[in-house]
Amino acid sequence: MPHQFSLAQAVRKTAIKSKGGIVASQSRRAAEMGAQVLAAGGDCVDAIVATTFALNVLEPWNSGIGGGGAMVLYRAKENRYEVIDYGMCGPQSLRVADYPLSGAGAASDLFPWQRVKDDRNIHGPGSIAVPGVVAGMEEAHRRHARLPWKDLVAPAAALAGEGMLVDWWTTLMITASAADLRRYPASAAMFLKDGLPPSAPWGIKAETRLPLATLQATLSHLAAAGPRDFYQGDLAKSIASDIKADGGSLSVEDLAAFRAHLREPLAIPYRGGKVFATPELTAGPTMAHALRLLQQNLQPTATPDAAAYAEYALALQSAYRERLKDMGDADGKRSLGAEYLAPACTTHFSVVDRHGNIAAVTQTLLSSFGSKYVTPNTGIAMNNGIMWFDPTPGTTNSLAPGKRCLTNYTPVIAETRDRKRLAVGASGGRRILPSVMQLVSFAMDFGMDLDTAIHQPRIDASEGEIVIGDVRLPAEIRKTLAERFDYEESRVQSLPQKFACPSVVMREGDTNSGAVEIFQPWADAVAER
Repeated sequence: MPHQFSLAQAVRKTAIKSKGGIVASQSRRAAEMGAQVLAAGGDCVDAIVATTFALNVLEPWNSGIGGGGAMVLYRAKENRYEVIDYGMCGPQSLRVADYPLSGAGAASDLFPWQRVKDDRNIHGPGSIAVPGVVAGMEEAHRRHARLPWKDLVAPAAALAGEGMLVDWWTTLMITASAADLRRYPASAAMFLKDGLPPSAPWGIKAETRLPLATLQATLSHLAAAGPRDFYQGDLAKSIASDIKADGGSLSVEDLAAFRAHLREPLAIPYRGGKVFATPELTAGPTMAHALRLLQQNLQPTATPDAAAYAEYALALQSAYRERLKDMGDADGKRSLGAEYLAPACTTHFSVVDRHGNIAAVTQTLLSSFGSKYVTPNTGIAMNNGIMWFDPTPGTTNSLAPGKRCLTNYTPVIAETRDRKRLAVGASGGRRILPSVMQLVSFAMDFGMDLDTAIHQPRIDASEGEIVIGDVRLPAEIRKTLAERFDYEESRVQSLPQKFACPSVVMREGDTNSGAVEIFQPWADAVAER
């Protein structure tokens, strides 16, 4: 653990409560746009669509319409849970021969795969999988929305028209990917100034903004033309043309074939309630494994003690070992595996409306800025989902045309025995599952409200045998973990994250509450007004 940081710093973000709807997001401005939709009479799903498109503009390093994701929904009137899965997949037009192994050892982005020549599977047009976010929004909107599509997308276009406001967090995120962003002219033009990351000005009345005129035009077109245009219209043709021209394989036919999938959630019994999670190629099955062990072995007391944290570590380690045995998109093999080794830049937000509809939504470009490639004629930052596949032939997760990508996200809705509902998820790659599992346990095992739960220190146990503890944990717990595990400690910090970044909402009776990760500088829970 670095020793340069203050030992006296304390950070808090008070959870909010409201009879109205709440959006909890890693971006306060995106949450505000979602909350405005709720205040205008929109459904929980209307807020999801508006927040998603706002995030595309505000934090393009995490998510956007060039990526994929999944959501878990609870519909109060029908008393029904459902999952909309819009995870990415490999293009049907992909040629495995275009990804020869270089013989240069392991890949450069912390995956265990062998390195591909020119890192074609990691960045650039060749790393792009078929994006699913717009299809996911299309399906959610078709099923449940109250407001017109154009009214939900147009505010994001207006936001793009303002340009990207540069603050220290923007500078930090762009700087971390600048070496690869500068490889691609449209990416460099969009996010760099004179080939370098932009800096926030020193003067109090001065500001730096990055113009986003091309993205503004794209979002305006998508607002007017509707979601299918992204897959079968002028936008689809432009996206495919740009990627083909620069050497990628994504085609108009690949886009036209993509659909989001409505799925039944995993319904995991836990402590007299249930946890509803995403099935198949997500971390939901791993979550089920960990909760089963906690149900058997964790004996709740008044607050989480040393025994509880030890059980968290043991359950997570067991779940990850199981996850590694059998991974990928193949018949009979839906558990995930080695993608857990890679860090990811993802976003999660949770929404609850005044009617009790509630949602957990996780979306990603995979790596920070995804492929680092922006389509020149549409201004869309594209994913690098091809990196999720093993380029070595003959494995369950080997690269192949049309194959569904592995994902590490874990959005869930938990229903407690006393009928509270909790929507929770996080960003943070392999660290997502430990965070979500512990927050669920804090609520269901220990009866914590959101303010208590979000400030309760967590551990991480996603790095094999290593257990990472928050230094704010009581001395007795830290001592026990150090005696039983290969134990390291870390402070909660913005970058690099040693613990995931959750966003949570809860409904109890007719009162909603929302909370976010205390150390994420942009994150906030916002209530409708």
